[in-house]
This record gives sequence, structure tokens and C-alpha cells, in this order.
Amino acid sequence: MIRVENVSKRFRLYRKPSDRLKEILLRRRYHSEHQALRAISFQVEQGRTLGIIGQNGAGKSTLLKILTGVQLPDSGSIHVSGHITGLLELGTGFNLEMSGLENIRSNAALLGMSQNQLATRRQDIIDFAELGEFIHEPLKTYSSGMLMRLGFAIAIHAHPTCFVVDEALSVGDAYFQQKCMRAIHAFRDRGGSVLFVSHDMNAVKSLCDEAILLEGGQILDRGTPKDVVDHYHGMLLRKSHRGDTPVSLNRPDGADAGKPLAGTGEVELVSIQLLNEHHHPVRHVTSERELTIHLRLRAKRDLDAPHYGMGIRNRFGHSVFETNTSCVGVDPEPLLAGQVVTVEWQVNANLRPGDYAITVGVANRAHAVGSFDETLLFLHDAAMLEVGLNPEAIRYDGYFNMRPQVCIALEGAAA
Repeated sequence: MIRVENVSKRFRLYRKPSDRLKEILLRRRYHSEHQALRAISFQVEQGRTLGIIGQNGAGKSTLLKILTGVQLPDSGSIHVSGHITGLLELGTGFNLEMSGLENIRSNAALLGMSQNQLATRRQDIIDFAELGEFIHEPLKTYSSGMLMRLGFAIAIHAHPTCFVVDEALSVGDAYFQQKCMRAIHAFRDRGGSVLFVSHDMNAVKSLCDEAILLEGGQILDRGTPKDVVDHYHGMLLRKSHRGDTPVSLNRPDGADAGKPLAGTGEVELVSIQLLNEHHHPVRHVTSERELTIHLRLRAKRDLDAPHYGMGIRNRFGHSVFETNTSCVGVDPEPLLAGQVVTVEWQVNANLRPGDYAITVGVANRAHAVGSFDETLLFLHDAAMLEVGLNPEAIRYDGYFNMRPQVCIALEGAAA
């Protein structure tokens, strides 16, 4: 278990190294101050995973460095049952002139492993890293992926009570990333706590029990990974918006439930209906059957180049399909203020059985495929859909049926 209480951190920023000396000698201020963290508090229980997300400069890396002892906070306290290890910036704690084997020994000592513990885990670390003969070479000959392999292997075999994973994990190849994720799941199943920092929002929603959103060194939001990630996506939409009317954001749960996640308010969703193959309104459809998403939208101002989008998400908030009129090569007619437009998306619901939610979006002026100048309406969970089992369909795992065809042929006669 880890508990963080009112942790704050401020840095002095100097334009050039000599300013530090000038400040001492001349007793004048030659620095600016950056408040990286402001009274951060949270708790992670045993066997739980906390995701930490936010834009670059939000304070994520500073927080993790403080948690792992790389830096000290200016104020606040950290309480840990056991010890923390993790994978932070590549190269942290390594000597690039030393070999992989030598770095295992020195890094293990930094993480608190005794000589006896290292002796029993050394081969496991080597086997997990899968570096082959490179384990005897100096780290300056390693690629970033090889450094990640070695760093993760050492950290996970230090048997911590809390494991911290930063974006360094993203530099590995797909095979080793999957191996690391399996190790993290196994660590959590044994009762370990995990702090997971990533820009891969699907990974955050899949792995984490809870998430926090950092902005300007403060916790802007905290809750289920799905809701916090939605809030973060709304922030990104607002940041990319170029229109005169600002984009407002709503929390996807609580008092704001049912309201658009992001938008200018210049387009409203009048109604949404899910229609089956007979064009009857439904909330349930059998897998592999036709489905129509019927939308009525009202413009509150003139729109010269509107575009309409839709998406389908599963119960975890993972996008299983999304597109818009720009992506499919359709240029809708302009809309006048007060005008209502009907948009119908006709799809085949070849989804595995389960619960799904419909996303609705309206934007203006596409400047690239799928990119727009203005975000007018972006609404998750506009309608809910239950997809039922089709007894005539094949059995499969994943999100949707790709309708595979298989061909099997024997070559030659049997002996």
C-alpha cells in the first residue's frame, strides 16, 4: 500500500549554468520558479493499479521520481508498506560503461537487494531480459529497447510492494511489451500495487482500477479509468479547437451525466434512435444483423462545412469502431442556424455479444482527414445497445467478427 499526502515540488529554472553562480555572488535573482506539483494526495491499496495520465509537463514524471526516491519533495509525506521499484526514464541508475551483468549487480544493490537475494535472482533477471550475449557488453552499445529490457527485468525481480511504470515501457518491441504486461498482471495478482503512467489510453482503461488526471501539477480529476480518460480526451479536443466560441468540458459522470463531453454548444442532439433491419426502434440487436444509428441534430449557427461522426465503445470504454463523414469521403451540405439535419449511419452489428455505447460527434471545417478546426459536439454514451448472440454465427474472441475464410489442403499421400 502507498499513501501520498500533500506532496509539493518546486524547481528553480536557470537560463544558463552561470546564472547559478551569479545568483550566489551578486545576491540577485537569476531564476524563474516552476511549481511542478501542488499538494498531491492519493492512496493505492494492495493489489490495485492506479493510472496517472496528463499532458506533457503536467507533473507525472516528477511525481514518480519523488515516489521512487530519485527526488525529494519540498513538502508533504509518502508512506509505503514495503518498498517501491519501477521503470522510469531509460538509463536511470545505470552506468553505460559497465556491462549488463555489472549493471545488474550495481542496480540491484540500489534497489535494496542483498547479495544472497541477488545470487538467487540473477539468472531469473538474465532469462527475463532475453539479451543473449549482449548481457556481457557495455550498456553504451545497447539500443533503447535493450535498456528497457534490462531495467524492467531488474525492477520486477526486486520483489517490491509497489511497482512504478513510466513511458519507458513504450520503447520496447511488441513481444517484450506483452511479456512485461503479463508480469505486471501477475505482480498485481500477488497483492502488489502498481502506478502506471502512459499515453496509451486503452492500456490505462484495461490495466487500471482507478485513474487520476494531472494538469499543472494538480489532480484535476480522479475516478474510473473510463471517465478520467474521457475527461482527458475532452481536454485534447478543447486544445485543438480553433473556433471563436470556446469549447466547454463536462465531467462524464455525476451532475454532468448525459451532457456532451466537449463542444461549443452550437449544435444540439435533438434525438437518437437505434433501428433494426425492419427500421423499428430497438435497444437490443442480434449479432450480425443490420443496425441503423438515426440522428437528428440542430445547428444554432451557420455552419459552412459541417461533418458528422459516430463511434461504438464497449463497456470498458474501448473504441471498437469510429469514423466520420470526412473519413468516408462525404462532404455534407452547409447548415443554417435553426436548421435540423437527419444523419443515418447504417452498419452491420457483427460484434461479439455484450453491451455497447454510441458516441456522436459534430465538427466544422476539416483541414485533414479526420481533423477539424471546430469541435461543436462530442457526446459519449448517447445511446446504449445490447448485442445478443447469433446462433448461426461463428464463435470468436476479440471485438468483432472479421468473417474469416479457411482453406486446408493436404500435400502428398500419407506414408
